[in-house]
Amino acid sequence: MLIGVPAETLAGETRVAVTPETVKKLVASGHTVRVQSGAGVAASVTDSAYQAAGAEITDQPGAFSADMVLKVRTPTESETSLLKSGAVVIGMLNPFDAAGLQRLAAAGVTGFALEAAPRTTRAQSMDVLSSQANIAGYKAVMIAADKYQRFFPMLMTAAGTVKAARVVILGVGVAGLQAIATAKRLGAVIEASDVRPSVKEQIESLGGKFIDVPYETQEEKDAAEGVGGYARPMPASWLTRQQAEVAKRVALADVVISTALIPGRAAPTLITEDMVKAMKPGSVIVDIAAGKGPDGVGGNCPLSEADRTVVKHGVTIVGETNLAALVAADASALYARNVLDFLKLIVTKEGALKIDLEDDIVAACRVTQDGQVTKK
Repeated sequence: MLIGVPAETLAGETRVAVTPETVKKLVASGHTVRVQSGAGVAASVTDSAYQAAGAEITDQPGAFSADMVLKVRTPTESETSLLKSGAVVIGMLNPFDAAGLQRLAAAGVTGFALEAAPRTTRAQSMDVLSSQANIAGYKAVMIAADKYQRFFPMLMTAAGTVKAARVVILGVGVAGLQAIATAKRLGAVIEASDVRPSVKEQIESLGGKFIDVPYETQEEKDAAEGVGGYARPMPASWLTRQQAEVAKRVALADVVISTALIPGRAAPTLITEDMVKAMKPGSVIVDIAAGKGPDGVGGNCPLSEADRTVVKHGVTIVGETNLAALVAADASALYARNVLDFLKLIVTKEGALKIDLEDDIVAACRVTQDGQVTKK
């Protein structure tokens, strides 16, 4: 099969869908891989490295005219026009982007959105949300440490003792857990909050303290358990109590990292403007949900601004929307392995395409086929 790998054109997108490691495996399986010149430069991969792994270097039309196109982000309108009817496109195609899916369907391509993979044990090796969120959690802490004008660890020096930074993590999914682990390695004192009671042990195992808000009704407990690995919106009664408890901890925090996202919905507000006002001057908020708040404004904090760092009420608020792209080399390496593992489900050992919709992962990821949007 002819596989094309275009360079990403979305502003700030530095990742690439294949690495020399995965190219070598694809070529060994009998595929021809054509990579657009310069596609891996931002991820520290040169054209010569791809060629050494067995890939051919081509231009943009050459990459998009392949039988199968591997992408990081959804093709733009101009990129979609370069795809040939009947081609397969695999990437983070955003199953909630109705216009983007309709564009792919109209082009006659079969699209697979890797973010739609079910959160099951079998799908772990191709879970792009987890692999990229892991990197985002790490980078959020590193950015916070850079913006915070004090040390993270406690230091005892001849000039006196410096207290450890107090870090509060809001939302303890993959990104939140990695943020806890990274902040702990830097010597911070960590507290974390999440609506799911099951994460308490995970938080404590990483050296953090769980901000516990007891459940008063069965409705609250059922919502907290979540469905399919994701948290569900919590009842207003619990959210009111949780917000009050979190507000106390945020007021004392030096750094707050918020990671709460619900797929297909606006990010919940966890840090209100009043909470920001109560924080100490020089504190830092890194809002991983920036740009995903109600109507696309704000994030977990309404004062966040997408892809900007602003200072509000003396608090630095970082609104980077693509943290994984700031660690392009490792982000690409993990993403490329996710893609390679997914290909094993739709490509036979002989190199032929075989879309088995009886496979729950394949069925879940398929978003367009035969001119139709299949993901509603």
